Amino acid sequence: MKRKLRVGILFGGRSGEHEVSLLSAASILQAIDRSKFDVTPIGITKEGRWLAAADARGLLEGDSSAVARRLRAGDPEATPGAKLLHEGIPTLLAPMPGPQGPEGRAIDVIFPVLHGTFGEDGTIQGLFELAGIAYVGSGVLGSSAGMDKDVMKRLFAQAELPIVKHLTLLRGEWEKSPRKAVARVEAALDFPVFVKPANLGSSVGISKAHHRRELPDALDLAAKYDRKLIVEQGVGGKKLRAREFEVGVLGNDDPTASVVGEIIPGKEFYDYEAKYLSEGSVPVIPAKLARAEARQIREMAVEAFKACDLAGLARVDFLMEPEGRRRIFLNEVNTMPGFTRISMYPKLWEATGIGYRDLITRLIELALERQAEKSRTTYSREE
Repeated sequence: MKRKLRVGILFGGRSGEHEVSLLSAASILQAIDRSKFDVTPIGITKEGRWLAAADARGLLEGDSSAVARRLRAGDPEATPGAKLLHEGIPTLLAPMPGPQGPEGRAIDVIFPVLHGTFGEDGTIQGLFELAGIAYVGSGVLGSSAGMDKDVMKRLFAQAELPIVKHLTLLRGEWEKSPRKAVARVEAALDFPVFVKPANLGSSVGISKAHHRRELPDALDLAAKYDRKLIVEQGVGGKKLRAREFEVGVLGNDDPTASVVGEIIPGKEFYDYEAKYLSEGSVPVIPAKLARAEARQIREMAVEAFKACDLAGLARVDFLMEPEGRRRIFLNEVNTMPGFTRISMYPKLWEATGIGYRDLITRLIELALERQAEKSRTTYSREE
């Protein structure tokens, strides 16, 4: 009988999107094809402790107090699986003799359902590379580029993809000379503007400044979350709101794009509250677009994926002028989008013809495919 692949579902993490990660992981654990995969849950607490087996499930189910009590007791044998892990690089991912699951068998592939900082920014991907283990999603470079909006936009510009007018400020510049920073923004961009931390996901720390008076507070907020701040000119001007579109991309070297979906935010723009807390935002799949517009967006999504050297999966976001020329601008890529059954990425692929369970299977297959490609590379000089 063919051995099932052992898949480690990694979730939680130290980012502000910890809770979103738990929701995504719970959906995957419920839907993954158990006839093909043996599954090992692996949790990371907000403090950065790695947990497996019962402790990981406790974290997933919200029993963080019980987990914390066992950890404070300092007894690694207090719960099954805890003895496998320690603070720092977990023995669960040790490269020799192989990553070990709770039953002592090697883990074949990691599905890192981690959103935001320390999860989709290249840091955890570097650990997987050191361990020599297959993992779902983009590599170190692609993950880092997909997180840093400044670097991302530079890559988009190099690929001649249309992006909105913007500028980058350093937190130190803003704090040292606020008046000069505000003058730079006013000279380069028209209000309203969106102010964002360069490295963060789920619209955390993002605000819209309608005029000069709102700009300092917006810059202060973004500066809490990153040393680099992105200021973008709003699409649609002062009176109209840009249309917001999203596309799922799937694949490695030859990626494909899903149908196009549109998000109609329940608030003025699609911020963290509109995504996860309020019920006013409405997804429209497929988006109501001319055939040529939909084709253009899908083609741009694939080009953006390639420009950032991504792999496995990404959600690519776009803005369109609400009237007039209806120009389409590439906004950003998200290398590990929300992954519950009702998240936009799975829903886009369901509308394209790939169901949720099959999508999970395909992502695991792509991870193994990419690992096999890496194995062809020689890392030392042949004598």
